[in-house]
Amino acid sequence: MAASKLLLYTGLSLSLCALGMLVGAMCSDHWYETDARRYRDRCRGLTSRRKDPGFIYIPNNSLPLRASRGSLPRWEERLLARDRRQLFAMSTANDCDRQHNSTNMGLWRKCHRLGFNQEVEALIKKGSIARCSNIKYHYSLASVPKNLSYNITKTIRQDEWHSLHLRRMTAGFMGMAGAIILFGWIIGVLGCCWNRGLMQYVAGLLFLMGGTFCIISLCTCVAGINFELSRNPQNLYSLPDDIGHGYGWSMFCAWGGLGLTLIAGFFCTLAPSVQPLRRSACPKSRQENGTVC
Repeated sequence: MAASKLLLYTGLSLSLCALGMLVGAMCSDHWYETDARRYRDRCRGLTSRRKDPGFIYIPNNSLPLRASRGSLPRWEERLLARDRRQLFAMSTANDCDRQHNSTNMGLWRKCHRLGFNQEVEALIKKGSIARCSNIKYHYSLASVPKNLSYNITKTIRQDEWHSLHLRRMTAGFMGMAGAIILFGWIIGVLGCCWNRGLMQYVAGLLFLMGGTFCIISLCTCVAGINFELSRNPQNLYSLPDDIGHGYGWSMFCAWGGLGLTLIAGFFCTLAPSVQPLRRSACPKSRQENGTVC
């Protein structure tokens, strides 16, 4: 009896902690973070260089190797150097033409990170821009770039629908997971008060169901982020190599809540089986040959 009570109380406590972690993760804005400080320093250094007509900056690592001069003809070496200069100039220009800021993103908002860009902080203090913008869960044509070819525009629209479905699945399954865990906790507390093993077992099953929904939500969240980084065209949606990006503490908090939920479900489903069977003092009456003994 003491073992079943310990398992039940532990399971209910873990489920309550898991619910708090999931709610904290859902209400926070640190699921995915980017750091664009190195990118901005590089682009600021490019804009501060010479802008004379015909001047092209060539770094040392873009120059042809000296050892290859003897093996290549003179005209091929000149073409190779010219192609490298043009490729470097186009790549740096395309990277720095796009506006990248250090941001942190949650399920509902995308915000500029505090203290990562002084220019953005000054604009926020002036009221020119807002620190956070809401993430859209409806399809909007405003998110599709204009002045593109028909095939590229069609691809972008299809990708927008796919990304929208992934965002909806992430938020929807996470909300359902929290609701199921809360309902399971209420059923578990009532089963503990009334000493009903069936209600405790149902609470454990609800915790496992909530953990399953949480797994689906987190997997779709990771798939959505990877899909956004791999969208076409790459020059519009991919991140430059010098922008740091990764998951924030909200994502790890949600995974921790998932683990506690599964452990709580295991404990609550195991608790009724540990309880000893109740045996009444007087045996039950049974009928034999029409008479009651």
